[in-house]
Amino acid sequence: MSDSDCEKAKKSLEEYLHHELCTDDTRDIRNHIEGCPECESEYRVGVVLKDAVQRACKEVAPEELRDQVLLRLRSIQAEHV
Repeated sequence: MSDSDCEKAKKSLEEYLHHELCTDDTRDIRNHIEGCPECESEYRVGVVLKDAVQRACKEVAPEELRDQVLLRLRSIQAEHV
């Protein structure tokens, strides 16, 4: 693998993880990742991080905490009126 292939793969990794690349770029990045242990490792870290963020975003804060945050926001807004 050339350094430029690794550079392209790492630069495009976020878009690749979120399926935001065109078909040709997706194929190129996938093929590179499959043949490059270093980029495959970066990809696996990206997948774990993406999954963790998705799980965290599905959680709902306890009602008491939400009420406290809303109360504080309203207080801040009132100060700026």
